[in-house]
Amino acid sequence: MSTRIRRPDRRECERCGRVERWSDDADAWRVDDGEGDVYCIHEWDINGSFVPFEKGGA
Repeated sequence: MSTRIRRPDRRECERCGRVERWSDDADAWRVDDGEGDVYCIHEWDINGSFVPFEKGGA
């Protein structure tokens, strides 16, 4: 049995509400909705419900 580590494809700032999505084309995070404070020191929910580990089959 193997374990795969995944990365999130969406994140939201807990302070200003800015939403970003991962862009494979740009290999970077991109603003999703165009809202949020660009001067915010973004507080991403790193301890939330996203689970980075995925169990695989043998």
